[in-house]
Amino acid sequence: MLLLYSTYSFEADKGDDHEFASRLKACACIYRKEKKLYNVAEEIQSLKQRIMDISRKRETYGITNINSNSGEGPSNQVTTLRRTTSYIDDDHIFVGFQDVVQTLLAEILQGEPRRSVLSIYGMGGLGKTTLARKLYTSHDILNSFPTRAWICVSQEYNTMDLLRNIIKSVQGRTTETLDLLERMTEGDLEIYLRDLLKERKYLMVVDDVWQREAWESLKRAFPDGKNGSRVIITTRKEDVAERADNRGFIHKLRFLSQEESWDLFCRKLLDVRAMVPEMESLAKDMVEKCRGLPLAIVVLSGLLSHKKGLDEWQKVKDHLWKNIKEDKSIEISNILSLSYNDLSTALKQCFLYFGIFPEDQVVKADNIIRLWMAEGFIPRGEERMEDVAEGFLNELIRRSLVQVAYTYWERVIECRVHDLLHDLAIQKALEVNFFGIYDPRSHSISSLCIRHVVHSHGERYLSLDLSNLKLRSIMFFDPDFRKMSLINFRSVFQHLYVLYLDMRFGNVSIVPDAIGSLYHLKLLRLRVIRDLPSSIGNLKNLQTLVVDTGGYTCQLPQKIADLINLRHLVARYYSKPLVHVNKLTSLQVLEGVGCDQWKDVDPIDLVNLRELSMFDISKTYSLNNISSLKNLSTLILCCEDYGSFPSLEFVNCCEKLQKLMLEGKIEKLPDLFPNSITMMVLRKSVLKEDPMPTLGMLPNLRNLNLFSAYEGKEIMCSDNSFSQLEFLHLTELEKLERWDLGTSAMPLIKGLGIHDCPNLKEIPERMKDVELLKRNYMW
Repeated sequence: MLLLYSTYSFEADKGDDHEFASRLKACACIYRKEKKLYNVAEEIQSLKQRIMDISRKRETYGITNINSNSGEGPSNQVTTLRRTTSYIDDDHIFVGFQDVVQTLLAEILQGEPRRSVLSIYGMGGLGKTTLARKLYTSHDILNSFPTRAWICVSQEYNTMDLLRNIIKSVQGRTTETLDLLERMTEGDLEIYLRDLLKERKYLMVVDDVWQREAWESLKRAFPDGKNGSRVIITTRKEDVAERADNRGFIHKLRFLSQEESWDLFCRKLLDVRAMVPEMESLAKDMVEKCRGLPLAIVVLSGLLSHKKGLDEWQKVKDHLWKNIKEDKSIEISNILSLSYNDLSTALKQCFLYFGIFPEDQVVKADNIIRLWMAEGFIPRGEERMEDVAEGFLNELIRRSLVQVAYTYWERVIECRVHDLLHDLAIQKALEVNFFGIYDPRSHSISSLCIRHVVHSHGERYLSLDLSNLKLRSIMFFDPDFRKMSLINFRSVFQHLYVLYLDMRFGNVSIVPDAIGSLYHLKLLRLRVIRDLPSSIGNLKNLQTLVVDTGGYTCQLPQKIADLINLRHLVARYYSKPLVHVNKLTSLQVLEGVGCDQWKDVDPIDLVNLRELSMFDISKTYSLNNISSLKNLSTLILCCEDYGSFPSLEFVNCCEKLQKLMLEGKIEKLPDLFPNSITMMVLRKSVLKEDPMPTLGMLPNLRNLNLFSAYEGKEIMCSDNSFSQLEFLHLTELEKLERWDLGTSAMPLIKGLGIHDCPNLKEIPERMKDVELLKRNYMW
């Protein structure tokens, strides 16, 4: 009933009061007659579910007329949505603050040897974090500060976690470091960080500070080595900014001008050409009422991008104008709520899920997509669920409800939501009991919610009486939680669809056998686990198994072959033999397999495998069996200690391969690659022959990254080569001296990155006007 209530709450919002009452009476009537009319009730429920599924699919795919002859079916629409999303992040729409960036850069880079603090303050939505990120990633900053770290503080902070995160950023995340930090007190951590930084010139960004106490608890750990070190603080609070440093620099972030506001609005609008003069007039009125607040402007633009025609835009304006007077601005909360209310039911659920993650946390796109699938938010149909879910994420990005944090190979890899939108997600979720967050202060959590989230004090949470709750999802983000033995798998967790454990388990190496009792589980995420029990084979409904091994390898039992619905297996694991993987015919993603385990696999039955990532490849092994993977689209192969690859001729048999990364020495490039390849990375290849003649003939190659891939002095790109190439990275080609570019080569190039090529003194004249790209890595 709790699940029905949660889902029904979304649907009830759509009808009027009379319709709601009618539905409620119908439900009550069915319930009273349940014993006599069980079969009828069951049939009604089944029919209702089918109707809801059809309705949801129509809404998801934008089908307004079943008999339409438009010729664009659901699958095509979702594919179009996925492929046309513009991955524009904050750096590309940084309107109005170019002069501010230069002023603050000059302040940071000035010769003052004293460690000083630069404070940026202003109301939520002005772009404080965006500005700080622009400074942090500046080329001048990268060259001037060998040591850098970024931490988010937020309202609910833990000083020990903040100190640990800084140390990990500075020193790295080796097993020895992680184990050492877990044993330290707060005082030990403070001393350790001071010692780590005292001889270094560093830049620290302390983002989203709400209280003076938060900064006071950190600043003692930032030593003044009189070497020009700097700290950047962002905050909404003027008093926090003013008292951070008696001699520091304070910058109050201004609002955008009317011209800058309109520029930003148009940059984010999906189709500016469709805006007729009357629509432009309406938009300018609304943008003016945003009073220069960037977040309000981009969300408004995202909302109007999905409204077609003058009448629809007028309705948006009328709705917003209800809550303002002539001389007042639009409340940003009204714009955010209106944009949220405009979402379909499925998209509302997907957006609310971002509220589950801790504030300011960067979320991996694969994580959120797999969670949506496990929760049942993604409809099944002709289109792969992963592709539909990616389309959902892209639509939230297009509406500016989700921000892109990192992209690679034309895909969003990491994303985040703004603090104000995170607050909105939590507020809306609480209204419909979508999820509950454990409050350690009151030692309580809503018993009406089917999803529980624990950000801290996990041991106390497990002491609650949860026995009568039919929880569907439990997500732990508690870094201090250690005792897996406290988790009662057989009673409290037996109805779970999602078990997401984002915490270190200390020296625990084996997951209890009881985990095999979670028969309904669709997603299991574990961290720093060495071994999995054979009982995991009982989880017949499992779609996603992710084990963050923390640099270790974990043992997979042969019973994993019983996971007939497994779609994503992500772990760095060892298991001999690995032939049981053959039976996982639903598998879409296989990541972390060692070559020594793969060599005896006959993968001919892995008909659905789309992504394969393999490590520890040795020249003595054959990789020819990969050619049996007829639907493979992404292939990542890494040699052991940058050793040599065996023959790569098999690659040409992978007819649907689009993305290829090869890390290790390649004695000779294959004569042929499949024409389907669109993205390629060659890393540490140490090629003797110029790869450009071969790669230049690939008809669909759009993105090429050569990282320490070639030892020659010259590359030659002949006429008509690289006909579709858009982005080229040349990195650590230390012997490269000359680049010859044919007149008609690379006609579509729009981004060029050249890094650490010290002997390349000149680039082709035509390349000098191409946008320069930042250094880009796979990891």
